[in-house]
Amino acid sequence: MSQFRVLSAGTLDAGVGIQRPHQDLPSKVTLDSPASTIMTDLTRVTAESVTANIPIDEAEQQMIASGVRLLFVTNPMNHVIGIITSKDLSNERILRVVNDTHTPRKELSVRDIMTPQHRIDVLEMADVSTASVGDIVSTLKRMGRQHALVVDRDPQGAQTIRGLLSTTQIGRQLGEAIDTKDVAGSFAELARVS
Repeated sequence: MSQFRVLSAGTLDAGVGIQRPHQDLPSKVTLDSPASTIMTDLTRVTAESVTANIPIDEAEQQMIASGVRLLFVTNPMNHVIGIITSKDLSNERILRVVNDTHTPRKELSVRDIMTPQHRIDVLEMADVSTASVGDIVSTLKRMGRQHALVVDRDPQGAQTIRGLLSTTQIGRQLGEAIDTKDVAGSFAELARVS
């Protein structure tokens, strides 16, 4: 072992954070740009998650600290059981839940206001990889959504969440706000309307 050197060691500073992967998206895109230029790619960026039983105020603080507007809600096996967005944490939505359940705000947990897994609309990565930014904007407007998850499939056809599309991110890159009024709550509702 004499041919190897000993590195100097120290102690960990107080308040140190963990380095996380970062994806650099282009600052400017057009409606004709590839959709991949606006998708947060979860193979390059760590997804932020919470458990369903934490108080909503903690979830909101995690969003602020992480600089995100959507958290994945996971179970102990790290399976996604829902999502919670900054819009879900708006006073209007909270007041509705408080009134409907007669539960004080301070006692509400993520489970009380999250969108459960079975109600989350997703787009296929195979479609997104050939789409333009304009296609994604049209899709989000038609869905009436501010976010869309993008799923990939393994050889057996099982889904994994590959990415996230956000009207906030798209608007920032386009240089204009994206307005998505609730036209339809889900693809199922779209089918009934069409």
